[in-house]
Amino acid sequence: MAQRDPAYRRYIARFIPLAIFYLASVMLATWLLPDDAPINALLIGLGLMTGLAVAGWIWTFARLLIELEDEFLKLLEVRKMIVATGFILLITSMWGILELYSPAIPKLPVFFVFPLWCLGLALGQLYNRITMGTGGGPC
Repeated sequence: MAQRDPAYRRYIARFIPLAIFYLASVMLATWLLPDDAPINALLIGLGLMTGLAVAGWIWTFARLLIELEDEFLKLLEVRKMIVATGFILLITSMWGILELYSPAIPKLPVFFVFPLWCLGLALGQLYNRITMGTGGGPC
């Protein structure tokens, strides 16, 4: 049902180029920037590239919700996003308090917040499958 919906095909068509752009920007940053690089135009530009890809993904998620005509599929997608948001808030809150009070806890780079949110989407899809009998469309 979900895989046949044209909104999901458009979602994938938008998602894949953004994923390639995101991975390319991260790979470029890893290749071109040494650890503890000084702030310069290259560092800022690569950071902006990565941010643009994430902004594109957020727009893609929003477009999916707008374009889905089936209300049940919309429900499944919203539930995935709620689980993902709760998951990332839980992780960052717990890790943040540990970081704050123990120097032995390694710092969680802010860079990992969005990838962890995406992991939360997969958990949301699993939650949908367990509670609703179907996970919905692609994460």
